[in-house]
Parts: sequence; C-alpha cells; structure tokens
Amino acid sequence: MDNNQIRDAATVIVLRDRGVAPKVLMGQRGAGAAFMPSKFVFPGGAIDAVDETVPFGRSLRQPCANRLAEDSGCSPHGLAAAAIRELWEETGQQIGVPGDWSGAPRGWRGFSASGHLPDADPLEFVFRAITPPGRPRRFDARFFLVEADALTTDPDDFSRAEDELSRLHWVPLSEARALDLPFITEVVLAEIAAGLDRNGPLSQVPFFRHEDERHLITRLAGRSPLDGI
Repeated sequence: MDNNQIRDAATVIVLRDRGVAPKVLMGQRGAGAAFMPSKFVFPGGAIDAVDETVPFGRSLRQPCANRLAEDSGCSPHGLAAAAIRELWEETGQQIGVPGDWSGAPRGWRGFSASGHLPDADPLEFVFRAITPPGRPRRFDARFFLVEADALTTDPDDFSRAEDELSRLHWVPLSEARALDLPFITEVVLAEIAAGLDRNGPLSQVPFFRHEDERHLITRLAGRSPLDGI
C-alpha cells in the first residue's frame, strides 16, 4: 500500500461499568501484522464500500452526525456502519436492534442472520486521528464511544470473534495505559478517563494530526489549536 494513501476508518471504545469500576474492551494485534504489530488496541478498521449501503435500525444522533461530516470526505453513515461491523467481526459483540434484513452484503451476513439491524444511535463520536506519514499504513480514524449496556450480546462471550485480535478482554481503565499501546490509543484513553463524569455529548471533538513534524490537536465544532500534545 502507498504510504501516502490515507484510508477512512472507524474504531469503537466499548465502556463497561462507567460509574463503578470502568473498563474498556481491548485485544492484541498479531506479531506479524503490518500495522501496529503486537499492540493492544480497540476494535476497528477501514470502511468497506458496502458499509455506505447497509440499513440502520436507528440512525446516528446529533451532533455526532454533523461533526463526523465536518472537514471530511466520508459519510457519517459509512463511518458508523464500519464501527459496528468491525466490532462484530473482531469481538463477536453486536450493537443492533431486532429487525429483518434480507440480502445482506458480504461482511454483514452473520450480523443479519442474528435477526438484527445495525443500531447507530448509541454511538458517540469522541475523537479523530490521522496516522502520521512514514507508517506502513495510514488511516483517518474516527473513534466512537459506546456503553456496554447497548450490546445485544453477552459482553463476556467472544466465541463469534474472528482471529484478527487475540487476548480479548475487559481492561480496567486505570490499568489500560500499562499495556503495550500505540501512542494515539494512550491519548484517547486519557480523554475517556477525563470525561467519565460528563453528561451528554462533547462540546468539541478532539482531532489529532501531524503537521510540520508537530503533534497538533484541533477541535471539531468551534475549533482552536493546541500544540505540544
């Protein structure tokens, strides 16, 4: 893959027991993976063309949909669908509502066979980051937060997961940063920990990118730059 090609992607942070002992769902990438080998990550991956076409049982809420569309050539629908699909494929966990769905495309057939439609309503857009130049693969990733209560599956059952991630488990938020993590995952975890007491959507969504060899964070919806992160 051309190192300069940036693919749109979606990542899901599933948060469990927010008010008691908060945990996040993570897994470990394989040692031979081309992108972030052996790192612990949240479920996620690039958008597939079919993600733009799948029906939702419930759509994204505002202001998430508008913020996803800001400074972006990718549709909010496709991003939300990719997040739900990647969570399903990599962990076997499902965000859906009961509904009939015939003729599901490849990548979604197992999901539709469960008798559910994808449910984008619980997804909250909380972070955006672009992989810096020089990496084997580059992504423009949007991070979604969802409460484990929104899952239609047993949160401790990973038997339907594909084999892209190993060691799937619920990591106490207070211990997650001790794992072997990508730098951006550490940044996102810090943002999640800082917002545990927040009610309602973020007033601004952090957007992390690299410009002129600097780390730069701007804010989607009323943005102001914060250098030196």
